[in-house]
Amino acid sequence: HTVEHVLAAVAGLRIDNITIEIDGIEPPIADGSSKPFVDKLLEAGIVKQTQPKNYLIIDETITFHNEEEQVDIVALPLDGFRMTVMVDYHNPALGSQHTGLFDLEKEFITEFAPTRTFCFLSEVETLAEQGLIKGGTIDNAVVIVDRTVSEEDLTELSQKLGIEKKISVGKNGFLNENSLRFKNEPVRHKLLDMIGDFALIGVPIKAQILAARPGHKANVEFAKKIRKLYQQKQLEKKYQHVKKEGVVFDSIAIQKILPHRYPFLLVDKIIHLEMDKKVIGVKSVTSNEPFFQGHFPGRPVMPGVLIVEAMAQTGGILMLNSVPDPEEKLVLFMGIDKAKFRKQVVPGDELILEAELISQRNRFVVIRGKAFVGNVLVAEAELKAAIVDRVETEK
Repeated sequence: HTVEHVLAAVAGLRIDNITIEIDGIEPPIADGSSKPFVDKLLEAGIVKQTQPKNYLIIDETITFHNEEEQVDIVALPLDGFRMTVMVDYHNPALGSQHTGLFDLEKEFITEFAPTRTFCFLSEVETLAEQGLIKGGTIDNAVVIVDRTVSEEDLTELSQKLGIEKKISVGKNGFLNENSLRFKNEPVRHKLLDMIGDFALIGVPIKAQILAARPGHKANVEFAKKIRKLYQQKQLEKKYQHVKKEGVVFDSIAIQKILPHRYPFLLVDKIIHLEMDKKVIGVKSVTSNEPFFQGHFPGRPVMPGVLIVEAMAQTGGILMLNSVPDPEEKLVLFMGIDKAKFRKQVVPGDELILEAELISQRNRFVVIRGKAFVGNVLVAEAELKAAIVDRVETEK
């Protein structure tokens, strides 16, 4: 449902503590822009709070590409917030347009909030046939004519939309020769929509956003990607108190998440984490490992089952971080499939442990684990496990 105009008003006014209640399935279209919502929020007044604002700082380049829709969105590191948007439609009334927002506080209310939604005539006809856009009029949207139409077509369209006044094709390529509020109003509205869609991230971001031919579907997909990054940074902030180059979680942080302790904690640090996707850990294998005393005297070899356990513990970091309060949960093995041990692991080796999520249904998960020494694959297995409450297990 179309919430982006309301959310754009909220984000554009830099409001981050608000409750929004509606008594319908979606907010009203109003005049097709965010301006009516901006006016109401300003009329109500905005209270400055004492707590510092929380930002998501983009410190690496993040990209999104949709080949089918020819959409590209990029977020670049920047100590501030800027947006540049380009659209390119094969229509003489629209053509190629671009716009940029460089100061949200100074530009949003006057330069972007008043811009109205736009669509093509063919889209309006399809939606009208489906019984949708019942609140749409020629005044709250800029309708671009993208095909040859007759008087009969226009009369039929007005009847479907319940519009009493006559609809005509303007010389400027818009229905009823609707005048634009800005020369490049369509692309400005695309930028407005992006501000609203990005509000779904849940926190304002500091970044330079570059977008070519964006749309709501792509915006939301990109916002989900950014939100995952935000959630991951919150996790790192929660458990990893001392920032270390190239380390997501050190041993101290791992012990806040996993219940394992020496001599059965078999992962020393986490160096890569993609929430709900993949994790990479490291285990330094030393001659002091207690299992080498009996496996084997005079020829120490790390037991294959412990390599699997190390992969499982690494996967446990990934699994537990998919639930609230991971320190209150345990991961229990349910099965091991397709286990293969390809090379011996001996003292002095550094195990690189990869765990990738294959599937998850509620508390049951399947991960694919791989262990490397350097670039050499030494072991692999598919691991099935369940996430359970730690207290229940102890009982």
